[in-house]
Amino acid sequence: MSDAAPAERVVAVVVTHRRLDTLTESLAAVSGQTRPADHLIVVDNDADERVRELVDAQPLPTTYLGSRRNLGGAGGFALGMLHALALGADWVWLADDDGRPADASVLGTLLGCAAAHGLAQVSPMVCDMDDPARLAFPLRRGLVWRRRVSELRVDGGSDLLPGIASLFNGALFRASAVEAVGVPDLRLFVRGDEVDVHRRLVLSGLPFGTCLDATYLHPQGGDEFKPILGGRMHTQYPPDPTKRYFTYRNRGYLQSQRGMRRLVPQEWLRFGWFFLVTQRDPAGLAEWIRLRRLGRRERFGGRAERSDKDVGRGEESRAR
Repeated sequence: MSDAAPAERVVAVVVTHRRLDTLTESLAAVSGQTRPADHLIVVDNDADERVRELVDAQPLPTTYLGSRRNLGGAGGFALGMLHALALGADWVWLADDDGRPADASVLGTLLGCAAAHGLAQVSPMVCDMDDPARLAFPLRRGLVWRRRVSELRVDGGSDLLPGIASLFNGALFRASAVEAVGVPDLRLFVRGDEVDVHRRLVLSGLPFGTCLDATYLHPQGGDEFKPILGGRMHTQYPPDPTKRYFTYRNRGYLQSQRGMRRLVPQEWLRFGWFFLVTQRDPAGLAEWIRLRRLGRRERFGGRAERSDKDVGRGEESRAR
């Protein structure tokens, strides 16, 4: 009779909405890991039969969860993460439908990094799919903005960037960490749900970070971040009005929460400068104020058409 401890059970969760082509690539990369996930859950926010067939064709045990209501990334990940816990997951590995692990070793590398550093949560670097030497989202460390992978290894060559993590692109959570910080808030729909979980992760005191030996590929999202004051600060300005709606409304809510209220003065400086000085757009500032007020007052209704929008993520890698 063997005394070896049983292997920990990893359940992968992928959320999708009307992106069959990129989902196909994502699932191939998730299913093809050298340390395979023990189970794959796909939450389909469109209940598309073609997605069900694609999930059923994967070379590992799968669960297809088709939703007839678009729950957004927030609701989709909440549903998938809770289902993973119900299946007995020791670890929950999250992925989006427009990104994918860069190679077959990512899951094994993340598990090894978590074991070596005693982490409750670990994320890979999230890099530009077209230029993997460039980060998909700019990352601020202190007062300096980092945009390239080479700029992250600044602490003696360690494989871990502690206290910083991109959620949910390739993020790996212990089940106990999910129980401690909770699942994404359905009300946020998209934009800011990962910042909210990051906020809770920080407040929990659990150890987490980014593994610099693992890479997740994602379309470039840094173009939404506009430099001001000579590049010393940035503001987020999505070109699409629906994305701006969710981004600014949800930021208003998030910055009224514990752990983020200290950012409010800086937020007013950044966006006031951007709209009034850089853009010369007082109406844009008025709209930003209105949407922030909706979030601060927790007015999350009134956007019924959201279910038909393909609204992508564009959040910063760290809540700030």
